[in-house]
Amino acid sequence: MLKDLIADGHYEAAKREAERYSAGDLVQLLYALPPQQRVIGFRLLPKDTAMAMFDLLRPADQAELVQAMDRPEVAGLLAEMEADERVRLFEELPAKVAKRLIASLEGRDREAVDLLLGYPEDSAGRFMNVRFLAIRDSVTVAEAIQAVKTSRLSDSQLEILFVIDAQRGYCGYVRPAALIQADPHRAITELMQGANLAVPAWQNVDLAARLLSANQLPAVPVVDNEGRLVGDITFDDVIDRIEEEASAEMLARGGIGSSMLSRDQAWSSRLVEGPIIYAIRLRLLCLVITLIGGLVVGGVIEGFEEVLETLAFTAIFIPLVMDMGGNVGTQSTTVFARGLAWQQIDIKRYGGYLLRELRIGVTMGLVLGSVSGVVAYYWQGVPNGYPQLGLAVGLSLFAVVVLGACLGALLPWVLLRLGFDHGPAADPFITTIKDFSGLLLYFYLVSQLLGFEAI
Repeated sequence: MLKDLIADGHYEAAKREAERYSAGDLVQLLYALPPQQRVIGFRLLPKDTAMAMFDLLRPADQAELVQAMDRPEVAGLLAEMEADERVRLFEELPAKVAKRLIASLEGRDREAVDLLLGYPEDSAGRFMNVRFLAIRDSVTVAEAIQAVKTSRLSDSQLEILFVIDAQRGYCGYVRPAALIQADPHRAITELMQGANLAVPAWQNVDLAARLLSANQLPAVPVVDNEGRLVGDITFDDVIDRIEEEASAEMLARGGIGSSMLSRDQAWSSRLVEGPIIYAIRLRLLCLVITLIGGLVVGGVIEGFEEVLETLAFTAIFIPLVMDMGGNVGTQSTTVFARGLAWQQIDIKRYGGYLLRELRIGVTMGLVLGSVSGVVAYYWQGVPNGYPQLGLAVGLSLFAVVVLGACLGALLPWVLLRLGFDHGPAADPFITTIKDFSGLLLYFYLVSQLLGFEAI
């Protein structure tokens, strides 16, 4: 509805429609719009709603939106953002755009951004907030409560109070609940805790994330080289970092790297949402492989035409040999794709996983080959005077099952490592290889065991 209203130019109706949604819902609705209409949708929102929605966007998405805005609009956004949020936005923008926006900042806003940009890229100093409440170690509980009451900071910024000495050195922290429960005349130092809980500004921000998690705190203090309190880091500040690290860890365990994941996501996006001609071209290309493979398999059958003419009953088992290998290969590719997505396959130790699939394939091959061999023996072998047919069918089925299991696990990985889109390409390769090799082995065994030679 909102999408249609904006597309048709009914902006007043779209503005009224947008009021029905929360900021979280608006994020989804905004990105349902074509890129050129997103900034229009953003402009229709009330200021508070727009800022709430903007805060929910990832820095890369914020940067995309900002680049489509006019300078006054961007200036208004920057004025509502905290220094660390501005820095993360600037990092996503082209260098020229970021420099222009930094230059447009004034006074304390410019100083705060310059301070954060002065720290290394992955350091706690780059991620910290510079707006927090710090109270002197000489105050009483009553004075601390008064400081909270008169503070202009938001509720989330007052979830923890930091205690500093006369030189702004970090001493510890106090929770507001402890202040309310304490005697107003007590010294603040009597309630203080976490004297050693501080993150050096030059340390990696991962240390702050670990301290937040281990101590269940709303924020951890950040100190400079002299131990002076210069900022704090909240869970919200590092959540994107934690998600990125989790993704990187998943990719590292998969041995495919972040660039490969981005490439894989791009492949999927183009196939599902991209131009239809791209999907047709790529999928046809992969199916041509199967077509060529089918012609090659036809050549194999032609080469054993005499066997089929003389022992027509051997053709009964051709679909069995071909289909069973394909089904096993599809199972293996599905298991591989799901295991990789759920971080259950460590491709750095891929040999171990491949060996596991080989063992599974051998076990299934023994079971299926034995059953099919016995059936072939009694169904067509003995009645036609060729009991050896059971052995030919059993061995052929054993071979294609093992081959299908191994190819299903190996080919997607090989294609991925070589930089090809493994989604539509793996199965055609598997089908071609297993059909050719399976039938060739089947007819070879039939011709040898039943006393015929291939032409």
